Order: sequence, then C-alpha cells, then structure tokens
Amino acid sequence: MITPSTRKYALVEFLTWLPVGLMIAPMVLLMSVRGLDIAQIGLVTAAYSITVVVLELPTGGLADVIGRRTVLAASAVFSVAGFTMTALAGTFWAFLAASLLKGVARALSSGPAQAWYVDGLHALEGPDADLKPGLAAGGAAGSVALAIGTLTGGVLPLLVSGESLAVPVWAGGGAALVLLFTVLLVMREPAKPVRPRFADVMRDVPVTIGGGFRLAVLDRGLGRLLLVAVTVGVLLNSIELLTPGRLAALTGRPETAGTIYAVVAAAGFAANAVGSSIAPAVARLARGSMRAVMLATVVTAASVGALAASVALDGVAGMAAAGAAYVVLFTGLAVSSLFRTELIHQRVASTQRATVMSVDSLQLQLGGMVSSLVLVPISAQVGTGGSWAVSAVITLSAALLYVRLPAARPAVAVPVRQPQ
Repeated sequence: MITPSTRKYALVEFLTWLPVGLMIAPMVLLMSVRGLDIAQIGLVTAAYSITVVVLELPTGGLADVIGRRTVLAASAVFSVAGFTMTALAGTFWAFLAASLLKGVARALSSGPAQAWYVDGLHALEGPDADLKPGLAAGGAAGSVALAIGTLTGGVLPLLVSGESLAVPVWAGGGAALVLLFTVLLVMREPAKPVRPRFADVMRDVPVTIGGGFRLAVLDRGLGRLLLVAVTVGVLLNSIELLTPGRLAALTGRPETAGTIYAVVAAAGFAANAVGSSIAPAVARLARGSMRAVMLATVVTAASVGALAASVALDGVAGMAAAGAAYVVLFTGLAVSSLFRTELIHQRVASTQRATVMSVDSLQLQLGGMVSSLVLVPISAQVGTGGSWAVSAVITLSAALLYVRLPAARPAVAVPVRQPQ
C-alpha cells in the first residue's frame, strides 16, 4: 500500500529529476549554436562535475545539521538561477557560471529527500520498517521524470521557432520553481527546540562529515557497500560517453545518432523505473535483499557484456542489440541500487543519514572520473567493445563485495556536537 508520505517522496523525486531530464537533449547543442567550441563545452561540463564533487560532503553535512527541507529548497533556488542563466547565456563565461550554479544545486539535492523519507518512516514504524516499497516508488518516479524530460527536451525545439533550443531549458527552470514550492509545502520536519546560530552550523558541518567518514571506516560492511558505488560510476560513465559514438558509427550521421541516443536513453530511464518498481517482488522471489542484490548485479554485468558483444553487429541489428542490452542493464542496475541503498540505511542513524548518502554520491562521481581518465581513453586502442568488456568485469567484481557482508549493527551515530 502506498502511504501519503511515500506519495510525497515520489513527487519530490519526480520534480527533482524532471529539470535534469529536460536539459539532457538540448544542452550541448545550445552551447554550440551560441558560439562555444568543443573544448569550451568540455570545460563547462567539467566545472559542473568538479563543483558537485567539492560540495557533495559539505552539503550532506549541512542537511544533517539544519534539516533536509531547507537544503532541498535551497537546491531548487540554485536550479532556477542556473537554468535561467543557461537560457540567457551567450558567452563561455556565462555558461560556466550557470554550470557552477547547477553544480551547487545538484550537490544540495543529493540525499536530503531520501533521508527525510527514511527518517519519517522510521519515526512511524520503527527502525525495522520495510524501506523497499518507498525507495522503489521514489526511484521509479525519478526515472520516469528523466525519461519524460529527455523526450520532451528533444521534441520541444521542433515545435517552436526562433531560439528553440532554449525552450527546454526554460521549461527546466519552471519545473525547478515547482519543486521549490512543493518542497516547502509537503516536506514537514520536526521543529528544532532551538534554532541553531550560523556559527554553530558552520562548526557542526565538518564535525558531522567527519562522523560520517568514521562510521564508514568503523563499519566494514558499510565501507564495502559504499565501494560498490565506485564500480557503478565507472559503468555509467563508460556507457554514457561511448554510446553516442557507437550509434554514430552505426548510422553514419551524428544528427541521426543524437535522435536515436535520446530514444535509447529514455528507454534506459524507463527500464530503470521498471526495475525500481519490481525490486520488492524480486526480493521475495530471491528470498532476501542480499541474494536479490547479488543476482541483479550479475544480470547487470552480463548485459554490459552483451553490449560489448553487440559491436560485432552492424546497422539495424547493432542498434537493436544495443537497445536491448541497455534496457536489461538499467533494469538490473535499478534493482541492485535499491537493495544496496536499503542495506546502507539499515546501518546509518538519522543524524548522519544525508552525510553518508553524500559519501555514496561522491564515490559514484569518483568512479565516473576514473572511467573518464582511464577507461574511456583506452577505447582508442581496444575499441568501444573492449572498454565495455572491462566495465562488465568491474561490475561483476562488485558482486563479490556482498559475499559474507558483515551483519548490520543497530544504527548508532558517531557522536557529534549538537548546536547550542
């Protein structure tokens, strides 16, 4: 049964990811038609990633100190500003500033909504509450938003004249504004007995971050679960960066490849939504979350291997094989991600929940950076299929991190000083 809190969480997740989806299709083209070359576009994109990495932990600690609702509302404000500046930008420096704003927004949005939902469920049903249905609903909602946003962002420029590529960006800003009002209306948190002073908040954030890191080190099981995120980052980055080139090689036209990639990406997001939705049933069939997460990881690795093998095919057969592998890959990844998240929450107390989720997101970003620096460049020597084969092996190795995972201890926070 879907509870009111679950519906609220799913709505917040949908609105959090809808602006991102709307931006996927037109972003590179918009910068290109406004005069940026490929090197400048790369710098703008890198600035976004670096901002997220640098701010990931501080913003997670901030959410644990001042509250999830406040931080997510601030994220929406930065999103509105970032999308507005992107829509109006006409120079490299304007796009760079917009990218920094969107990076701040992404870092602020990493973890607060999920931490808010889990805390609320624990308050209602106790620490043994079943997190799977709610996490599944939130994951499915976010994936549906990305699928709808990607397709809409690709179609809107075809429906208007003039500066058509900016239309999806304006729509993304509008969606972020809706997110802001939604967060303020539906995300209720217990009132703090004493409002913390700014100086206290600034002192408590690094203490909370340190506590989250110590928790990951002291709990070996949690450390292994967080390490899995690195392998997921490697996988996702290699898929996202190498698939467009593969499709261009199959179609012979970059423009056609871009359209096909938008469809394939949307199919992947839809498959992610399906995977999130069926995860609770998979757990029942597999007789537990641990068996389910290992099975889903193996399925994901096998689908990446199939994607690597598909490079032997040409034309329609190659595109069909790649699309089928994409769907299975993202379905399996959604299932495994949900169970891994559940296992993480079982080991973390409320006071450090958002911080630990930020550590998890940081690990994902680091995996993507490793892939960008090592795996993607070697594709020039070993080919796209070779790089994907390496990704498949790395993904399969992640299943070993679940073997004999130490039992979860009661979630106890590493002591931190509270605001006075």
